[in-house]
Amino acid sequence: MEYISILILVLSFIVLMGIGVPVAWSLGISSFLTLMVSVAVIPSGTTIAQRMGTGLDSFALLAIPFFVLAGEIMNKGGIANRLIELAKAFTGRLPGGLLYVNVIAAMLFGAIAGSAAAAVSAIGGILGKRMDEEGYPKGLGAAVNITSSTTGLIIPPSNILIVYSLASGGVSIAALFIAGYLPGIFIGLILMVTAAIFIKKHNLPAGERTTLKELTNKFFRAFPSLMLLFIVIGGIVGGVFTATEASAIAVIYTLGLSFYYGELKWKEIPSILLKSSETTAIVMLLIATSMSMSWVMSSEDIPQSISASLLSVSDNIFVILILINLILLFVGIFMDMTPAVLIFTPIFLPIVMELGVDPVHFGIIMILNLCIGLCTPPVGSVLFLGVQVAGISIEKAVKPLIPFFIAMILGLIVVTLWPGLTLWLPRLFGL
Repeated sequence: MEYISILILVLSFIVLMGIGVPVAWSLGISSFLTLMVSVAVIPSGTTIAQRMGTGLDSFALLAIPFFVLAGEIMNKGGIANRLIELAKAFTGRLPGGLLYVNVIAAMLFGAIAGSAAAAVSAIGGILGKRMDEEGYPKGLGAAVNITSSTTGLIIPPSNILIVYSLASGGVSIAALFIAGYLPGIFIGLILMVTAAIFIKKHNLPAGERTTLKELTNKFFRAFPSLMLLFIVIGGIVGGVFTATEASAIAVIYTLGLSFYYGELKWKEIPSILLKSSETTAIVMLLIATSMSMSWVMSSEDIPQSISASLLSVSDNIFVILILINLILLFVGIFMDMTPAVLIFTPIFLPIVMELGVDPVHFGIIMILNLCIGLCTPPVGSVLFLGVQVAGISIEKAVKPLIPFFIAMILGLIVVTLWPGLTLWLPRLFGL
């Protein structure tokens, strides 16, 4: 193990992050400094640039900008409103029903948009005012909104599952998409059970009872939005089109649907395209610099050294998975999800595959694990968005968040130790 290289890589990254350098630049600069230990300055810079370009040279990555654009269109096009109304029709009449509505709507919207940030903004912006009017504690509403929004990263279509497919060397995107359904729903149910405890504690009010006629009406209003799930996932699983082609179809479908609803105007299109371009640029730069760091780590034999160290502790697969989960939970506190997936997948995936873990199962474990990091300071982007939407400070949100963190960790343990929950649907579809 080249300890000097590892020391430079780790310390330079920590220092750069500590002084406020953006994550993507920190990854690229620390990779460059590490490579300079064994290679001259100009070849080092050339190699890093080359690896960044090579890292983006993947047809599967074309799906990301299209899904990002589809998510932005959904956010503006009235789709979130219809999904929330549908969720309210089912659970709004229960005591504290708006918390259940938040979880269900976040699962539905996240599943369609594939973005936790879009879900926490759209759902929180609509339900937050209603919760305030009915006397819900602000911190509790924010905690439910923040944690439930991450379910859309597990339930397909999900950009981060595409990134994992790239980092793993080509695990089937269709299999990953199908595998995410049951774990995503399971986490949603756990969050609803946790919310139920707070509902009883605070004696929260019930909503109005929905008649069968109103329920039917709201279902048919939301049905065109829900059809996107069947079109995208059904088309991919059925072999009608690839994930990249499905993302383009999602843009066309959501654009047409938003104009049909009459809530999207032509004058809003430029701002949507600009926002989507900004998000895509950030994601792609993260991917490029993360791929360069992965290559530097590989050239220094760091993954092999970590593998040997972990396997020297135990050869029991459950012990190894618990250790990896603990490492990823720590990493997720300080690192964004995309670079974490790109850097640590090549390190940990060969270890668990050697012990017989399915790469699809491990992908869901990794994504679910890192979802928890999105809700934790100091880097948790979903946490910051959630408290901003709720209009409260982070300090007021952290205390009610803790039980939901614990619930998500318990869910992670179940998903880790129960492979059938993840792999049953892919096997059913022959993926």
